[in-house]
Order: sequence, then structure tokens, then C-alpha cells
Amino acid sequence: MENVLVTGGAGYIGSHACKALKRAGYTPVTFDSLVTGWEDSVKFGPFEQGDLLDRARLDAVFAKYEPVAVMHFAALSQVGESMKEPGLYWRNNVMGSLNLIEAAVGAGCMNFVFSSTCATYGEHDNVVLDEETPQHPINAYGASKQAVEEILKNFGEAYGLRHVIFRYFNVAGADPEGEVGEHHRPETHLIPIMLEAIDGQRDALTIFGTDYDTPDGTCIRDYVHVCDLVDAHVLGVKWLENGKGNRVFNLGTGSGFSVRQVMDQSRVVTNKEVPHREGPRRPGDCTKLVSGSVRAETELGWTPQRSSLDMMIEDAYRWHRTGSYQK
Repeated sequence: MENVLVTGGAGYIGSHACKALKRAGYTPVTFDSLVTGWEDSVKFGPFEQGDLLDRARLDAVFAKYEPVAVMHFAALSQVGESMKEPGLYWRNNVMGSLNLIEAAVGAGCMNFVFSSTCATYGEHDNVVLDEETPQHPINAYGASKQAVEEILKNFGEAYGLRHVIFRYFNVAGADPEGEVGEHHRPETHLIPIMLEAIDGQRDALTIFGTDYDTPDGTCIRDYVHVCDLVDAHVLGVKWLENGKGNRVFNLGTGSGFSVRQVMDQSRVVTNKEVPHREGPRRPGDCTKLVSGSVRAETELGWTPQRSSLDMMIEDAYRWHRTGSYQK
């Protein structure tokens, strides 16, 4: 089987991508520092511990496995932290990615799938975002991801590096078979925080802002199931292997759910109330962020299968009750 190098393969999205790659007939090779990842989640192929800033380590891994493609997830991703410590994000996300890209080109691995983010768009409140929406990131996290996108374009022009860039929105859910799931420390995502509140692992969920111009006053976001998301990444590898050109794709459902809608559906799924409190708006939070994903559907043939709100919460709750990682 052909090897695919998966950076951040011990993390939430990366571990699900490894399972999807294995199912598709590839051998996923996880490269992860374990700073935020979990070794327990590496179940579908070889594991190589290392840091993207260590070029010699990267060169050794490329030489050992000779991957046909790179799937690059490894990154720091906390928006608030990036605003307080921008240097950390530029060093880790940009310099680390540059090391990886140079190592890939040096090893002749010319297919590169990059995990980017809707944070590169910045503030475009209450509009459907598509791939042509201007990019104006407002924090170091989004800026660092945009910088890597530019590096990929430069290396495509200079060396012929083939790349697919995925910009996605709010990822949710977990492997329905319970082999891997979402486990951040600290947790920052709405659905797992809500489930922790339901099960008494935290006092309450805080709703940040209840006076937005939405039907129920709370923010609206576009949620996509992690399994649907990684299926798109596997299609991205195949896109490149089939000789198709460099491309950017948004990944979302094209519709959104408010915080209160997510809470209401959680009550239905779990049959439990969501302990919550109301708080002030957070700086930088937009009223509504929704993805336009027509390009992924028409060109990649990507159709989300599990991205209904009830299914995302059901899968997340199953993992929340039964899954765990140990550090």
C-alpha cells in the first residue's frame, strides 16, 4: 500500500484522517510531537514522533517511508492564544510548515494536502463565504494559515508542488465506531463543552452573547462532521494523484445552527438539560459564519453524509461516554 504522511495524525482531525486513509487503501504514517496529540489515537499505521521544526527528523521520515502524499494538519489553533502570543504561531505554524514543505520537495513527494481554515477570511459577517471571498485574517492563527497557503502557491510555481487547500468551518462529531474522537485540553469547542456540562464535568456552558441579530439572539455557525471532513481530504489526495491542478476548497454544509439550536438538539439526543449561563459577547465573534461548499461538491464529488446536527451530537456523545485517551 502507498504511504501518506499525516502530520498531526495523533490529534482530533488527523486521527480520523488516518482511519479514512486506511479504509481507502493507504498506509497513514503519523508524524506528531504529542504536544496536543494523543499516542493512544494512533491506531491505523506507523507512528513517528517529531517536531516540524526539526528538519533532520523530517528528512529521515521521508527517506524511511517514501510517501506519495502529505496530509498536513499539525498546527497550533487557539485563536485567543494566537492574539496573545503571535510569535508562537508564526514560529510553529509557518516555520514548521515551511520545513515540512521543503522536506517534501527535497524528497520528491509532490502531492500536498493542507488543512487551512475559514479564519483566513477574517470578518465577513452574515454572508456565505466561498473560495473567492477576500482573505483578511484578524488574528495570528488565521494569518499563519494564510501564510502557509501562500508558501504552497510559491512552491507550486517554483518546483511544481501539487497542492489542495481545504478551508473549513466548525468541525464536530466523532468516529461512529468509537475508535477515535475529540479530546482537547483545554477544550474550546461548543459541543464537547456542552456535553461536559451535561455530565457534570464542568459547572455550566457559557453562552457568549444573546443579543445578536439572529432568530434566538445567539451566534450561528456552520458545523461539519469530522468524518465528512476527512473524506474530503482523501478525495484531495486522489485529486492530486490523478494529475488535477492546484485547488482551494471550502468545506461546510452551507447552513448554520445557533448556539441555542445546538443546545436544544443536545437535550433531545441526551435527554438531559444543558446547564448554562449567559455571558457578554467575545471580541471578534461574528453573528453568522456559513460556508459555501459548492466547489467541493461539484469538482471533488464530496457530499457530507453525517453532518446533520443530531448525528454530530450523537456521535460526539457516544465518544464522550466511552472514549478516552491517556497522556
